[in-house]
Amino acid sequence: MMMVVDTVLRFIYPPQSILILAISVMSIVSMVNAGFMEIKGKHVQYSKFWNVGGGGGGQNKSKVSGKTGMIISYTPAFLVCAASFFLVSDEGFRFVLLRSALTVHFFKRLVEVLFVHKCSGYMDVEAAITIAISYFLYTITMIYSQHLSKGHPDPPIDLKYTGIALFLLGISGNFYHHFLLSRLRTNSSEKQYKIPRGGLFDWVICPHYLFEIIGFLGISCISQTLYSFAFAFGSAFYLMGRSYATKTWYYSKFDDFPNSIKALIPFVF
Repeated sequence: MMMVVDTVLRFIYPPQSILILAISVMSIVSMVNAGFMEIKGKHVQYSKFWNVGGGGGGQNKSKVSGKTGMIISYTPAFLVCAASFFLVSDEGFRFVLLRSALTVHFFKRLVEVLFVHKCSGYMDVEAAITIAISYFLYTITMIYSQHLSKGHPDPPIDLKYTGIALFLLGISGNFYHHFLLSRLRTNSSEKQYKIPRGGLFDWVICPHYLFEIIGFLGISCISQTLYSFAFAFGSAFYLMGRSYATKTWYYSKFDDFPNSIKALIPFVF
């Protein structure tokens, strides 16, 4: 057991807070559970296959357009990332990298909502606020966890430059495949779904999720805190569940959907 701990501590800062340790465990458990729920067919409310079969409910809830709902979801996290440059003192290169990566991540999401995605349908206000709070707390916890590592020796194995490369690969690949998805519809009111083509869509149905995982892994390598890796692991498991559900959904919609296309990882899963 001590050998495992010693090995892990070569890659991460030792946990500096019982609170952060507890939040890290809760993050993994909740997101793994969310991934299992996706596999079982209990989808989040902004998913295109949420409420398939009438199980979603919520007909009497207040709703906003899908675009407005996504803006509500991402804006608080972006604002807290940007504000951290003015409200939190400079704590070194790694800290600047982390805040920059988080700011770029949520700025990109807002740009995609405004100029790339062709959102259709509506989103519950309650769901939008819940997602916004989740991203907001994730961002604050990520920055606070990094702040707690101030003054402590860096992990023996420095991953921040690897993290930069992974983050740039993830965010660019995610954007590119979101762009390909947007071209499937001529306008936001179009309801017909099509099998996406191009990029890695010829091998997996959710390459945008794959690159999102790579981006989160990049952020965790930049940070090298327990919470950042916990969130990356939990996000990966959740997106695995969503990709599996997405592939199942495409099979239900298209009789000619290729059997060779995997859900998330080419030739593997």
